[in-house]
Amino acid sequence: MATFISVPLKKSSEVDLVKPLSKFVTSTYPASEDQGEYLRAVEELNKLRKSALGRPLDKHESSLEILLRYYDQLCAVEPKFPFSENQLCLTFTWKDAFDKGSLFGGSVKLALASLGYEKTCVLFNVAALASQIASEQNLDNDEGLKTSAKYYQLASGAFGHIKDTVLSALNREPTMDISPETVGTLSLIMLAQAQEVFFLKATSDKMKDAVIAKLANQAADFYGDAFKQCQYKDNLPKEVLPVLAAKHCIMQANAELHQSVLAKQKKRFGEEIARLQHAAELVKTVASRYDEYVSVKDLTDKINRSLTAAKKDNDFIYHDRVPEVKDLEQIGKAALVKPAAITPPLSQKFSDLFEKMVPMAVQQSMSIYSQRKAETVNRLVGTMREATNLCNGVLASLNLPAALEDLSGDSIPQSIAEKARNVVQHGGLQSIEQLIKDLPELLTRNREILDESLKMLDNEETTDNELRTKFSQRWSRTPSGDLYKPLRSEGANFRNILDKAVQADQVVRDRYNTHCDMIALLCKPENELNAAIPSANPTKTLQGSEVVNVLRSLLAQLEEVKKERETIEGEIKSVTFDMSTTFLTALAQDGAINEEQLSLGQLDQLYGSYNQRVQASLRTQEELLGKVQTSHQEFSSLKQSNADSNQREEVLKKLASAHDSYMEISNNLREGTKFYNDLTEILLKFQNKCSDIVFARKTERDELLKDLQQSIAREPSAPAFNVPAYQSTPAAPSGPAAPAPGPTPAPRTVFPVQPQQPESKPQPPARPPPPSVIPQAASTTPASSQPAAAPTNNPPPMAPQAQGPPYPTYQGYPGYYQMPMGYNPYAYGQYNMPNMPYMPYQTPGQGGYPGTAPAGQPYPGYPQQPPQQQPYYPQQ
Repeated sequence: MATFISVPLKKSSEVDLVKPLSKFVTSTYPASEDQGEYLRAVEELNKLRKSALGRPLDKHESSLEILLRYYDQLCAVEPKFPFSENQLCLTFTWKDAFDKGSLFGGSVKLALASLGYEKTCVLFNVAALASQIASEQNLDNDEGLKTSAKYYQLASGAFGHIKDTVLSALNREPTMDISPETVGTLSLIMLAQAQEVFFLKATSDKMKDAVIAKLANQAADFYGDAFKQCQYKDNLPKEVLPVLAAKHCIMQANAELHQSVLAKQKKRFGEEIARLQHAAELVKTVASRYDEYVSVKDLTDKINRSLTAAKKDNDFIYHDRVPEVKDLEQIGKAALVKPAAITPPLSQKFSDLFEKMVPMAVQQSMSIYSQRKAETVNRLVGTMREATNLCNGVLASLNLPAALEDLSGDSIPQSIAEKARNVVQHGGLQSIEQLIKDLPELLTRNREILDESLKMLDNEETTDNELRTKFSQRWSRTPSGDLYKPLRSEGANFRNILDKAVQADQVVRDRYNTHCDMIALLCKPENELNAAIPSANPTKTLQGSEVVNVLRSLLAQLEEVKKERETIEGEIKSVTFDMSTTFLTALAQDGAINEEQLSLGQLDQLYGSYNQRVQASLRTQEELLGKVQTSHQEFSSLKQSNADSNQREEVLKKLASAHDSYMEISNNLREGTKFYNDLTEILLKFQNKCSDIVFARKTERDELLKDLQQSIAREPSAPAFNVPAYQSTPAAPSGPAAPAPGPTPAPRTVFPVQPQQPESKPQPPARPPPPSVIPQAASTTPASSQPAAAPTNNPPPMAPQAQGPPYPTYQGYPGYYQMPMGYNPYAYGQYNMPNMPYMPYQTPGQGGYPGTAPAGQPYPGYPQQPPQQQPYYPQQ
């Protein structure tokens, strides 16, 4: 069975997608059917992630389909949500696929607040599962071969895509398994295995040997490239390198084998033998070096049979010269595989859960467009209001139209009476005073929200700086100061807005104080108002004069201009246009949105005509005011002038100006109240944003602290030192024939075929049989039967033992020789006392051993020690 390399899956920690995504949906989209649909889509996305990553996956196409759907959904949702550390912060944690403790480099796991990191890891699992499915296929039929080649090419393409995008997606150093070097090597390995599958199919289909040789040679080339990439690196498990080397040799041997058939067909018998000899050397190398991982017995037998037959025919018949291998013609190459293109959607059953939601680029463009539109509307409306206020101010300074209506000199002019009724209808002084009273409370509330939001950022940043100072380089996450710059800039902008609002409030308050008395006078009953206005001499002689008629005509035209402006203002505010379609079209065509160009062009088209009408209105007003001032001068020259009339006219001017100021102050205060209420909603969103990112940073901080504590706990507390030799006794085997342990076999996740066990080390010589002990009383061995020469290799003396049994009562370790019954060459302490004769030890029914033999003489009747070349103690 062929050996193929498969890749283990990465493991991910659980992540709650529902809470942060739902919060973004509810805060961004108003309550509607779309919002409910988006919230349901968020739930489905969370379920899809759990199905793809929260459980073990079978090596089947259905499991791969789930992974592909989740990857496609991530690609579709990425442009529609603001995934980043300082906006929608979701932290994804993944473990290194190849990490088995301390065997391989890189971090055990990495946590990043980046959707690009999640996409990269999911695509890695797509490639890994595709490699496992391909390795599990039955290569004895066409369907299995086609499926295997398809998934190996998918895995190659996925690994290659990660290689090209991982650094830009992460913006930091990745774990070893998804580093560009590792995934680049894996991509080559998968491509080589796909090419090998095509070689197997060509062999199974019995295609021409020339084609098979080219396919095999191309596979050998791919394996060789992969071997070179990981030869001097530790980014892949150690079992990969020998398999790649073996596969390179095997594919090259197959190429030579099939090319030798082609040489035989062309009657180049010497070339045939040379290629077969080269193939035999290649498979011999594999058998001698890599037999633990790959079996080449069948291929070896096939090559040897062909070589034997070729040599026999050449020796007896052809006598063709056998060339050197270096002189042989190069075998061609034919690549039938290529990495699959990774272009979402990869799943055939994919449907976007957030299909109706527009991308963030469109949302941002729409937001900027809305600001531009609001600025355009405010500019046009503000221009008209300023012109109207200027007109009212000029007329009030001329006491018009009150001067034309006050020809009697003793009654309230009709225009003043209408202004008084208008002020009363709008609530009078009480309404304005209540609005002025509410403003500080609204301002204080907004300031408190803003201060609390910035305080959260300050506290978290302080904690981050303290931990960074404490752990120095170990504290590797993004500094809070850098991360919070956009938020602090936004907060500073809000504070600047509030400061300007306070200044505007003060201007309105000062203006109210200036006109407060006259506004109060307008609020009084008509009789009291009439009494407060000084009387003057009648000027009835001017009634019906031409100048009065001209002034009344001009004032009527000015009123028409004001009414026209109110109509234009309503039309301007009612203009609507959906720019999302325009932005989506631009994004689809160009891949980017030129918002400024598109927005300005559309706004000019929408409001160009209104801008012309506003300018025409301004010109008309300017002409009419000029004529009014000219006519008023003529009217004033005809009118009788005295102190009373001047005093009355001055009061009427103030009343008219007070009415205009009242209306403007009332509008300003209502706009200010609305501004503060709208700003409160914006600041609450800003507060939620600050709260979310601070919570995410706290979670990330706790996780990083936990990892740091574990790494610190694993570090040695003191430098390594040499242990004395007598303390480092190796552990004894568990049995007399326990073999030495072999190398750790390749993990099942990497290789589907279990490697063979290496041969064990040579065992120590067998233990000699126990000695035959002959009691002293029955010993009849003559002196002449003793050996002529004493042994020269006596066993080393044993250390004195405490008093106890003369032999061990436990099962000995392998190679241990028990002492014979009753034998102990070292007498116990009481027998070694000075001047005390030796007393042999006897047991009932057993004779004692003879006394100490002379120097250099053996004990009589005791079996001799093994010869010198076979020491007493077995060698380890």
